[in-house]
Amino acid sequence: MAEETVKGKEHPLSMLANQALQIFSEMGFEIVTGPELESEWYNFDVLNVPRDHPARDMQDTFVIKNEKQKVLRTHTTSVTARSIEKAAKESRMPCAFISLGKVFRNEATDATHEMQFHQIDGAMVGENISVADMKGILNEFYKKMLGEDIYLEFRPSFFPFTEPSFELFVKFRGKWLEMGGSGMLHPNVLRNVGLDPAKFQGFAFGHGFDRIAMVKWGIPDVRLFYQGDLRLNQF
Repeated sequence: MAEETVKGKEHPLSMLANQALQIFSEMGFEIVTGPELESEWYNFDVLNVPRDHPARDMQDTFVIKNEKQKVLRTHTTSVTARSIEKAAKESRMPCAFISLGKVFRNEATDATHEMQFHQIDGAMVGENISVADMKGILNEFYKKMLGEDIYLEFRPSFFPFTEPSFELFVKFRGKWLEMGGSGMLHPNVLRNVGLDPAKFQGFAFGHGFDRIAMVKWGIPDVRLFYQGDLRLNQF
Protein backbone atom coordinates (compact mmCIF):
# COMPACT_ATOMS: atom_id res chain seq x y z
CA MET A 1 0.00 0.00 0.00
CA ALA A 2 1.45 3.32 -1.05
CA GLU A 3 2.16 5.80 1.72
CA GLU A 4 -0.13 8.80 1.77
CA THR A 5 1.63 12.05 1.03
CA VAL A 6 1.19 14.55 3.84
CA LYS A 7 1.38 18.15 2.67
CA GLY A 8 2.84 20.74 5.00
CA LYS A 9 1.21 24.07 5.74
CA GLU A 10 2.77 27.47 6.10
CA HIS A 11 2.97 28.63 9.71
CA PRO A 12 0.43 31.39 10.49
CA LEU A 13 3.20 33.78 11.57
CA SER A 14 5.00 33.26 8.25
CA MET A 15 1.80 33.97 6.34
CA LEU A 16 1.20 37.16 8.30
CA ALA A 17 4.84 38.25 8.01
CA ASN A 18 4.65 38.19 4.21
CA GLN A 19 1.53 40.34 4.34
CA ALA A 20 3.06 42.84 6.78
CA LEU A 21 6.28 43.26 4.80
CA GLN A 22 4.28 43.72 1.61
CA ILE A 23 2.26 46.53 3.20
CA PHE A 24 5.35 48.41 4.30
CA SER A 25 7.10 47.77 0.99
CA GLU A 26 4.18 49.40 -0.80
CA MET A 27 4.59 52.43 1.51
CA GLY A 28 8.23 52.80 0.41
CA PHE A 29 10.03 50.96 3.21
CA GLU A 30 13.13 48.88 2.41
CA ILE A 31 13.11 45.39 3.96
CA VAL A 32 16.29 44.74 5.99
CA THR A 33 17.68 41.98 8.22
CA GLY A 34 20.35 41.72 10.91
CA PRO A 35 22.05 39.23 13.25
CA GLU A 36 20.23 37.57 16.16
CA LEU A 37 23.55 37.39 18.07
CA GLU A 38 24.15 41.10 18.39
CA SER A 39 26.87 43.35 19.80
CA GLU A 40 26.09 45.38 22.91
CA TRP A 41 26.86 48.48 20.85
CA TYR A 42 24.02 48.02 18.37
CA ASN A 43 21.62 46.44 20.89
CA PHE A 44 22.13 49.11 23.57
CA ASP A 45 24.78 51.84 23.26
CA VAL A 46 23.89 53.25 19.84
CA LEU A 47 20.26 53.40 21.00
CA ASN A 48 21.07 55.66 23.96
CA VAL A 49 20.60 52.87 26.55
CA PRO A 50 23.12 53.63 29.34
CA ARG A 51 25.37 50.92 30.77
CA ASP A 52 23.55 51.02 34.12
CA HIS A 53 20.11 50.54 32.53
CA PRO A 54 18.12 47.61 34.05
CA ALA A 55 17.49 46.10 30.59
CA ARG A 56 21.20 45.25 30.38
CA ASP A 57 21.04 43.02 33.47
CA MET A 58 21.09 39.26 33.01
CA GLN A 59 17.53 39.15 34.35
CA ASP A 60 16.30 40.64 31.06
CA THR A 61 19.01 39.92 28.50
CA PHE A 62 20.53 36.60 27.44
CA VAL A 63 24.32 36.84 27.44
CA ILE A 64 26.48 34.29 25.64
CA LYS A 65 29.24 32.39 27.41
CA ASN A 66 32.69 33.10 25.92
CA GLU A 67 31.20 35.75 23.61
CA LYS A 68 32.37 39.01 25.12
CA GLN A 69 30.05 41.97 24.60
CA LYS A 70 27.58 39.84 22.64
CA VAL A 71 23.90 39.29 23.52
CA LEU A 72 20.85 37.68 21.97
CA ARG A 73 19.12 40.75 20.61
CA THR A 74 16.33 42.05 22.80
CA HIS A 75 14.70 43.97 19.95
CA THR A 76 14.99 44.32 16.19
CA THR A 77 15.71 48.03 16.69
CA SER A 78 19.35 46.98 16.40
CA VAL A 79 18.62 46.22 12.73
CA THR A 80 17.14 49.70 12.36
CA ALA A 81 20.28 51.28 13.85
CA ARG A 82 22.56 49.33 11.51
CA SER A 83 20.45 50.24 8.48
CA ILE A 84 20.25 53.97 9.22
CA GLU A 85 23.99 54.08 9.91
CA LYS A 86 24.70 52.45 6.52
CA ALA A 87 22.33 54.84 4.75
CA ALA A 88 24.01 57.82 6.45
CA LYS A 89 27.47 56.66 5.30
CA GLU A 90 26.16 56.29 1.75
CA SER A 91 24.33 59.68 1.89
CA ARG A 92 21.01 57.96 1.15
CA MET A 93 18.57 60.36 2.77
CA PRO A 94 15.65 60.24 3.26
CA CYS A 95 15.40 56.54 4.14
CA ALA A 96 12.84 54.14 5.54
CA PHE A 97 13.44 50.59 6.76
CA ILE A 98 11.34 47.69 8.04
CA SER A 99 12.57 44.47 9.67
CA LEU A 100 10.83 41.48 11.19
CA GLY A 101 12.51 38.76 13.22
CA LYS A 102 12.98 36.87 16.47
CA VAL A 103 13.99 38.64 19.67
CA PHE A 104 14.86 37.17 23.06
CA ARG A 105 14.16 38.33 26.62
CA ASN A 106 14.64 36.46 29.88
CA GLU A 107 11.19 36.99 31.36
CA ALA A 108 8.32 34.98 32.81
CA THR A 109 5.89 33.57 30.25
CA ASP A 110 2.13 33.98 30.27
CA ALA A 111 -0.70 34.38 27.75
CA THR A 112 0.81 37.55 26.25
CA HIS A 113 4.55 37.13 27.03
CA GLU A 114 7.22 34.72 25.77
CA MET A 115 11.01 34.50 26.14
CA GLN A 116 11.25 34.27 22.35
CA PHE A 117 8.88 36.24 20.13
CA HIS A 118 8.81 38.17 16.86
CA GLN A 119 9.09 41.93 16.58
CA ILE A 120 8.36 44.16 13.63
CA ASP A 121 10.53 47.24 13.69
CA GLY A 122 10.61 50.24 11.39
CA ALA A 123 12.04 53.71 11.01
CA MET A 124 11.88 56.69 8.69
CA VAL A 125 14.55 59.40 8.68
CA GLY A 126 14.81 62.60 6.67
CA GLU A 127 14.12 66.31 6.91
CA ASN A 128 10.90 67.61 8.49
CA ILE A 129 9.74 64.15 9.66
CA SER A 130 7.17 64.47 12.45
CA VAL A 131 4.97 62.51 14.86
CA ALA A 132 2.13 63.01 12.38
CA ASP A 133 4.09 60.98 9.80
CA MET A 134 4.60 58.19 12.33
CA LYS A 135 0.93 58.07 13.31
CA GLY A 136 -0.15 58.10 9.67
CA ILE A 137 2.12 55.17 8.78
CA LEU A 138 1.10 53.07 11.79
CA ASN A 139 -2.60 53.81 11.31
CA GLU A 140 -2.36 52.72 7.67
CA PHE A 141 -0.49 49.54 8.60
CA TYR A 142 -2.84 48.43 11.36
CA LYS A 143 -5.97 49.14 9.37
CA LYS A 144 -4.67 47.03 6.49
CA MET A 145 -3.62 44.25 8.85
CA LEU A 146 -6.58 44.20 11.24
CA GLY A 147 -9.42 45.98 9.42
CA GLU A 148 -10.73 49.50 9.02
CA ASP A 149 -12.74 49.28 12.26
CA ILE A 150 -9.74 48.54 14.51
CA TYR A 151 -9.44 50.79 17.57
CA LEU A 152 -5.95 52.28 18.12
CA GLU A 153 -4.71 54.41 20.99
CA PHE A 154 -1.34 56.18 21.37
CA ARG A 155 -0.30 56.75 25.00
CA PRO A 156 2.68 58.82 26.22
CA SER A 157 5.57 56.69 27.47
CA PHE A 158 9.36 56.67 27.86
CA PHE A 159 12.10 54.87 25.92
CA PRO A 160 15.80 55.86 25.94
CA PHE A 161 16.00 55.94 22.13
CA THR A 162 12.93 58.10 21.39
CA GLU A 163 11.66 61.50 22.55
CA PRO A 164 8.73 62.01 22.65
CA SER A 165 7.77 58.35 23.11
CA PHE A 166 4.46 56.52 22.77
CA GLU A 167 2.99 53.08 23.37
CA LEU A 168 0.40 51.82 20.91
CA PHE A 169 -2.61 49.87 22.20
CA VAL A 170 -5.35 48.06 20.27
CA LYS A 171 -8.68 46.72 21.49
CA PHE A 172 -8.50 42.92 21.99
CA ARG A 173 -11.18 40.73 23.63
CA GLY A 174 -12.74 43.82 25.20
CA LYS A 175 -9.48 45.11 26.68
CA TRP A 176 -6.60 47.29 25.55
CA LEU A 177 -3.52 45.25 24.53
CA GLU A 178 -0.12 46.94 24.28
CA MET A 179 1.51 46.33 20.89
CA GLY A 180 4.83 48.11 21.49
CA GLY A 181 6.70 51.37 21.56
CA SER A 182 7.32 54.18 19.11
CA GLY A 183 8.44 57.78 18.96
CA MET A 184 10.77 60.33 17.46
CA LEU A 185 14.41 59.22 17.38
CA HIS A 186 16.44 60.75 20.20
CA PRO A 187 19.13 63.23 19.02
CA ASN A 188 21.80 61.02 20.62
CA VAL A 189 20.71 58.08 18.45
CA LEU A 190 20.94 60.21 15.30
CA ARG A 191 24.44 61.36 16.31
CA ASN A 192 25.50 57.77 17.04
CA VAL A 193 24.57 56.67 13.50
CA GLY A 194 26.38 59.62 11.93
CA LEU A 195 23.57 62.13 11.35
CA ASP A 196 23.17 65.77 12.42
CA PRO A 197 19.98 66.02 14.55
CA ALA A 198 19.75 69.70 13.67
CA LYS A 199 19.16 68.71 10.05
CA PHE A 200 17.56 65.27 10.19
CA GLN A 201 14.65 63.88 12.18
CA GLY A 202 13.05 60.48 12.24
CA PHE A 203 10.65 58.15 13.95
CA ALA A 204 11.01 54.51 14.95
CA PHE A 205 8.70 51.81 16.27
CA GLY A 206 9.05 48.25 17.55
CA HIS A 207 5.89 46.20 17.97
CA GLY A 208 5.19 42.63 19.05
CA PHE A 209 4.31 40.80 15.86
CA ASP A 210 2.90 37.76 17.66
CA ARG A 211 0.40 40.06 19.36
CA ILE A 212 -0.76 41.39 16.00
CA ALA A 213 -1.50 37.78 15.02
CA MET A 214 -3.35 37.23 18.30
CA VAL A 215 -5.64 40.17 17.59
CA LYS A 216 -6.15 39.29 13.92
CA TRP A 217 -7.18 35.69 14.54
CA GLY A 218 -8.48 35.85 18.11
CA ILE A 219 -5.72 33.57 19.45
CA PRO A 220 -5.94 33.65 23.28
CA ASP A 221 -2.39 32.60 24.20
CA VAL A 222 0.89 33.63 22.52
CA ARG A 223 2.52 30.36 23.62
CA LEU A 224 0.40 28.44 21.11
CA PHE A 225 2.65 29.75 18.33
CA TYR A 226 5.64 27.81 19.67
CA GLN A 227 4.19 24.44 20.70
CA GLY A 228 4.20 22.80 17.26
CA ASP A 229 0.49 21.99 17.56
CA LEU A 230 -1.08 21.83 14.08
CA ARG A 231 -4.42 22.78 15.60
CA LEU A 232 -3.12 26.34 15.66
CA ASN A 233 -4.34 26.60 12.07
CA GLN A 234 -7.95 26.35 13.28
CA PHE A 235 -7.79 30.02 14.16
